[in-house]
Amino acid sequence: MLMPDREDQAAGLRRLANPKPVLVAAVASGKGGVGKTSISVNLALSMVKAGQSVMLMDADLGLANVDLMLGLRPVYNLSHVIAGERTLEEIIIEGPGGLKIVPASSGVKLMSELNPMENAGLIRAFSELSHDLDALIVDTAAGISDSVISFSRAAHEVVVVVCDEPASLTDAYALMKVLNQDHGVQRFRILSNMTHSAQEGQELFAKLVKVTDRFLDATLSHMGSVPYDEYLRKAIQKQRPVVEAYPRSRSAMAFKNLALKADKWPRPEAAGGHLEFFVERLIRSSYSEAEPLT
Repeated sequence: MLMPDREDQAAGLRRLANPKPVLVAAVASGKGGVGKTSISVNLALSMVKAGQSVMLMDADLGLANVDLMLGLRPVYNLSHVIAGERTLEEIIIEGPGGLKIVPASSGVKLMSELNPMENAGLIRAFSELSHDLDALIVDTAAGISDSVISFSRAAHEVVVVVCDEPASLTDAYALMKVLNQDHGVQRFRILSNMTHSAQEGQELFAKLVKVTDRFLDATLSHMGSVPYDEYLRKAIQKQRPVVEAYPRSRSAMAFKNLALKADKWPRPEAAGGHLEFFVERLIRSSYSEAEPLT
């Protein structure tokens, strides 16, 4: 039986004005330092450059980096939404090329410790948005915190970023194991970062598949590789996306190809096929955790 506030949430979902299916992709990694936020920013902007309307949500709630990577200084962020001081609509800022950004806070310990119910309340705010979107890219925190699990299981696609480090592969497997065995996520897209050749990217993917095929009921696909590129490092130092600062660099061309691949991913159909799919799945999963069956 629905609780009263859940009925209110359902009413909010029905008010969603977005008329078309929206791709929701969570970008995650088992450990930090693998370039996850750079991937999120450049992939989102590459999708914008390909003609899509994209929103990028910084879901690393306590250690936000998206605004820093873009040289932006938002006045308000998700901590103000949680506190009830601002609506989600009021904190959205515009980035390069018209990319819509939902900024998070940095150095706010409380934001990094939200429980599943609080995460649900945060994402419930998306039911109030009326942006005409093609895709929502969610840059999660590294690791397997409650927020990472909540956002990943609520998304349609989970992109797991790995690099050629033993800890990266081990922790990526740990993340997928939790999502698969505890939360039923069965499909992952693997993105190899900082590779020195296409073959290296394929080898990283093969290492993960060898383990997941044995122990998990999950399907992995290799989304592609982003090569190690000095121009990408220079762009980060300039607080600019490499696809804008050095559009002809090897990494920028790789992001262009990744955006074209993402455009061909199947769009959602459940829950009307709109952003409410994301909201509804997160609310449902969070309540199931908070209200154990008796």
